[in-house]
Amino acid sequence: MTRSVAHERARTALREFIATALWVLIITFTARAFVIQAFRIPSESMVPTLLKGDFLFVNKFEYGPKLPFTHIRLPGYRTPHRGDVIVFQYPGDPRLDYVKRCIATGGQTVVIRNKQVIVDGDTLREPYAIQSDPEVLPAAAAPRDNFGPYTLPAGELFMMGDNRDNSNDSRFWGPVKMDLVRGHAMFIYFSTAGNDPLDAFGKVRVGRILHVIH
Repeated sequence: MTRSVAHERARTALREFIATALWVLIITFTARAFVIQAFRIPSESMVPTLLKGDFLFVNKFEYGPKLPFTHIRLPGYRTPHRGDVIVFQYPGDPRLDYVKRCIATGGQTVVIRNKQVIVDGDTLREPYAIQSDPEVLPAAAAPRDNFGPYTLPAGELFMMGDNRDNSNDSRFWGPVKMDLVRGHAMFIYFSTAGNDPLDAFGKVRVGRILHVIH
């Protein structure tokens, strides 16, 4: 093989490598922007459904993905429903992502009386929720256990953590606009009890991997 032939083959291989890398980047960016995104649970506000250290995938296509760097949302195949676990940008600081459960949607009226959640006059059955503090706080002290009535404007969601006595949610800072919604939490792809996912030897929660979120 002559030096020129070898040089040309090397250049061809380099071009193919660059083209492949570019396609991988494009596909990854497109998937993250429009289809799926990874998210790590940073707190205990969704215990027992989600544990601190769970890593989950979020379906962005279901409710309709947003065009990057805009407020334009493409059509999805359904709107959020009560009971959906949703990842969204925190209204107080959109740089932060939160995950909570949708309790009510636009047009519905939310009331909380002595820890019982009532939507449009119906007391919700919530097998996913826990309450660890037996004390019931009056509305004058905090909206945790007594709240409302509050009717949501169109296009907004009332979000609450499943760990009801230890969740900073819509009871305290109001509803979430659809513009802030990232997507619907699908399943856990990894889980570790360690603070550092790179130092998780012996701490991986194997039983939670591929757990579908309900």
